[in-house]
Amino acid sequence: MKIGIRTSLRIDRFTDPGAFLVNDEGEDVLLPNKYLTTQMQLDDVVDVFLYKDSEDRIVATTETPLLELNQLTYLKVVDVNAFGAFVDWGLEKHLLVPFKEQAALMEIDNYYLITLQYDDLTDRLFGSAKVRKYLSLCTDQELVGSKVDILISERTPLGVKVIVNNTYQGMIFRNDISRPLRRGERTIGYVLNVREDGKLDIRLEQVTPAKYDEAVQTLLEKLKLVNVLYLSDKSDPDDIREQVGMSKKTFKQAVGKLYKERVIQIDETSIRLIED
Repeated sequence: MKIGIRTSLRIDRFTDPGAFLVNDEGEDVLLPNKYLTTQMQLDDVVDVFLYKDSEDRIVATTETPLLELNQLTYLKVVDVNAFGAFVDWGLEKHLLVPFKEQAALMEIDNYYLITLQYDDLTDRLFGSAKVRKYLSLCTDQELVGSKVDILISERTPLGVKVIVNNTYQGMIFRNDISRPLRRGERTIGYVLNVREDGKLDIRLEQVTPAKYDEAVQTLLEKLKLVNVLYLSDKSDPDDIREQVGMSKKTFKQAVGKLYKERVIQIDETSIRLIED
């Protein structure tokens, strides 16, 4: 049986230690008594996660781990010993991050970006903070415009790094950040560009005519209330987001449309509604 994943197995028999579950190939695994409920009966199909217990035996649990095989998330270090660091991943047995899989020495109570991996030689799961070596370079141009899952990672002067679909490295540039982002947050993004270096440019919002018109209308309504906004194409993206709730790129597009329609006038530090 493959460990590190959730799977559905059938209850084959009940024993003193618990229930034995089987797959279609007839392989069985123990679901210990502490995970059994009074509703479980023979031949019921149970959704479980498979991993190894402290005695190196494959066991099943109905608990949900914070990550599965090849996934990534931020986890808290709860212990450090001669073997490495142990992180809390939502299961009774903590996950080992060996020293060789640490980007820097990990400290108790700190959170680190961790990926769950499988070692063929030892038939064991382990955590790694060297996540980049387990990510792939993207060459699929058909991803452009598509909706993807993203994990918010570290902030840089250029913007925010993200992990895309647990597989690729990406970046949301400062001009495209339309709301506050928290490290470890999982959200939805859209692929703007597949770069030559195999990394992805991501936007939080899908650019559509409807979205564009919505931004124009939002900006116009704001100007009708205050008459003048002290924002320009040189304004900090964070200031723009705070005042009008959109990314700098979207703001500039909306300003351009309103200017062409002669609804606003622009100077170096502000935009102003032209009164009739």
